[in-house]
Amino acid sequence: MADADDLSALKIEREPLNTGGGRWVKWVFLLLFLGCAGFWAFTWFTRERPIEVASVSERAAGTSASVLTGKGYVTARRRATVSSKVTGKVIEVNVEEGMAVRKGQVLARLDDSTLQAALGLYRAQLEAAKRQIPESEVRLEQARVQLQRQERLRKEGLNTPNDIDNAKAEVDSLVARIASAQETVKVAESQIAMQQTAIDDTVIRAPFSGIALSKDAQPGEMVSPVSAGGGFTRTGISTIVDMSSLEIEVDVNESYINRVSAGQPVTAVLDAYPGFEIPASVIAVVPTADRQKATVLVRIGFKKLDPRILPDMGVGVTFLREADASAASQSAAQSVTLVPQGAVKTDSGTTFVFLVNGQTVERRAVKIGGTDGDRVEVLAGLKGGDRIVIAPPADLAAGKQIVAK
Repeated sequence: MADADDLSALKIEREPLNTGGGRWVKWVFLLLFLGCAGFWAFTWFTRERPIEVASVSERAAGTSASVLTGKGYVTARRRATVSSKVTGKVIEVNVEEGMAVRKGQVLARLDDSTLQAALGLYRAQLEAAKRQIPESEVRLEQARVQLQRQERLRKEGLNTPNDIDNAKAEVDSLVARIASAQETVKVAESQIAMQQTAIDDTVIRAPFSGIALSKDAQPGEMVSPVSAGGGFTRTGISTIVDMSSLEIEVDVNESYINRVSAGQPVTAVLDAYPGFEIPASVIAVVPTADRQKATVLVRIGFKKLDPRILPDMGVGVTFLREADASAASQSAAQSVTLVPQGAVKTDSGTTFVFLVNGQTVERRAVKIGGTDGDRVEVLAGLKGGDRIVIAPPADLAAGKQIVAK
């Protein structure tokens, strides 16, 4: 029993838990966190967001409106990679990159030694055939005299019919031999002409006047009208472009092809010369679509060529609207105000924009006309230099303060 009392004396007395003060501190921290989060959210959603504004632009008087823009490349209607008609080894190249060439100019020559030797053989055969004819003609004359003699003897009864037949056969044989020799002469002449043509084919000439863009072969290389030799045989001597045939090719999305027509005026700007506007017009709309790209090819011709225009240059084009006579006279008299399409809104049949007036916006009713690319013509309500909201948010209202960016 005494041992039990001793064991109970070994118990550790624990202090009671403080349940009131610690719980109060936790609630204070939680309320502070929620308050900060709420204040941050209120500040974020009620703050004034910057709104994009821009000045109203004007199209110069006498300038046509654009209906479509696109990108294309300068191409040459007449472009050829000049090659030979026969396979042979190049012995001479007379063209360099950038060189101006004229029609018929010799660009290169191929080795024709074998062809020249064959030509000499054909000419010798021709001479041999021609020399056989005079000999046969002499013998024919002698045979005819012999035939006349046999006919006189027959009248006197001094020979037999067989003698006359033999004389006639000799004459006919010589006539046939002469005709055969004459045909042999014609064949030899044809062979010479054919061989001469083959020799002429070893001289490669420019098919038209233009500019040489490349030099594709060097002396000592083999050229052929077809690819052969595992890639070691050249198929061309030089690429020539007729600079007077330059035009623009543009792939227009088929959704907008109804805005393009033949003869339509176009303004072209080369990527290399952004400030150089070139007047042009649509030559033709190719009557087929590319099913892979959903585009239609449009050919555009320059109204005036310039030395700065080079093949394969990138070019931006603007298709202009063909205005009627009254609109053209009005356009010539005054400039036209233009605003982005996204800035124009409609409410209950009223077309309006938000005009920036200091730090606030004003709702301004406008009268719009046609389109000019991605812009809209404003006939009344605005003037050049006015600042408007480009893409007004749905909750923007008149008199509301904004922060312009």
